[in-house]
Amino acid sequence: MKKKKLIYRWFFGSVAIMILIVVSIFGYLSWSGKNELNHLTIATIDFSQLNDGFYNGSYSLFPVSVDVTVSVIDQRVTAINITKHFNGRGKPAEVIVDKIIADQTLQVDTISNATYSSKVILKAVEQALINEH
Repeated sequence: MKKKKLIYRWFFGSVAIMILIVVSIFGYLSWSGKNELNHLTIATIDFSQLNDGFYNGSYSLFPVSVDVTVSVIDQRVTAINITKHFNGRGKPAEVIVDKIIADQTLQVDTISNATYSSKVILKAVEQALINEH
């Protein structure tokens, strides 16, 4: 009976340690991502200098990951398709692409309560347009 209790204690103790490790890693990655987000800058790109075509961009900042395809016609961004968006609760940020298209700039306000995803989407579009050159 004592041996059985010892095995249970060892098992549950090991599980508790593994959970603590996973939570610690997740916490560190979240903190690191938020720290990077606070220092994230979006380049100023002159949309009137863009060449026609389709351009792919992506950006990841734990826990958000975004892939986009940007369409440029007559030196105007005409469409931005989000092909992947792992976002947690940041789905509302996807409307930021409409602001980019309407204003023809990446210097748009982020979506309230979805700032993290907004900035990652902006950065993915930036990467697509930078790769265009």
